[in-house]
Amino acid sequence: MSHDLTAPRPARLSIGVIGVGRVGGVLGAALAAVGHRVVAVAAVSDASVARAAELLPGVEVLDPPAVAARAELLLLTVPDDALPGLVDGLVAADAVPPGQLLVHTSGRYGTGVLDAATRQGALPLALHPAMTFTGRREDVARLAGCSFGVTAPEPLRPIAEALVVEMGGEPQWVEEDRRALYHAALANGANHLTTLVAESMDLLGRCGIEHPARMLGPLLSAALDNALRSGDAALTGPVARGDAGTVAAHLQELGKVSPQALAAYVAMARLTADRALAAGLLRPEAAEALLDVLAEGARP
Repeated sequence: MSHDLTAPRPARLSIGVIGVGRVGGVLGAALAAVGHRVVAVAAVSDASVARAAELLPGVEVLDPPAVAARAELLLLTVPDDALPGLVDGLVAADAVPPGQLLVHTSGRYGTGVLDAATRQGALPLALHPAMTFTGRREDVARLAGCSFGVTAPEPLRPIAEALVVEMGGEPQWVEEDRRALYHAALANGANHLTTLVAESMDLLGRCGIEHPARMLGPLLSAALDNALRSGDAALTGPVARGDAGTVAAHLQELGKVSPQALAAYVAMARLTADRALAAGLLRPEAAEALLDVLAEGARP
């Protein structure tokens, strides 16, 4: 099995997918849509088998070594913590043929996690879509314009980037030693945003607001748009203004209803104050009073 590593786009490939979670089936379907051939998948749970049937109809479900044996490009789309063990298992089973494109979609890892297979001649690629998925067919359309964090040996970079472009994505190069920080940045934004919004809706519900999502939607949409456009310059509100009295009132009320929400508010307010101060939005004397209030509010 051989590939022209300088080709601007990869040849049509036979593809195997190990792990048909929310990501694996979607990427498999996206690659199939541009002419690649998904030949086999490994799916264990009933949900994964059903997802494979919906997104990759007619594709045979086999065990991981059998999937690997059939594929020129093998997609490893399993949870981060399962990836090293999967690679070791495939290597131990001698299931990774030389020249196979071995692709994982973990944000945390670069290609180092594939080293055992690389030593057997595999061609390692890390392609992480910076997107949240449901695992349904409509997710394929979400790949249009989606950024992928790409890490690969330099000779394989054209192939890695071409595969991303074929799926409708935009390749963004991430150095091997920056993968964990890259992933932390994405998780901090996407996952904690969900928690923040859900918590805000709960707090509004405690105030008797009948439709918290309707109230928050326009405000948060505008805040997100402004932040993406302007960064720290988009900061508004009592922390950015140095309004220590208002912040103290917030802390008092949050402490009555949710110690967890109080702790999160204090942590985020401190970071907001630091960034507002560094950006010149918050005067040092106002920041001092604000940080005193936050220190007091953080005490049990």
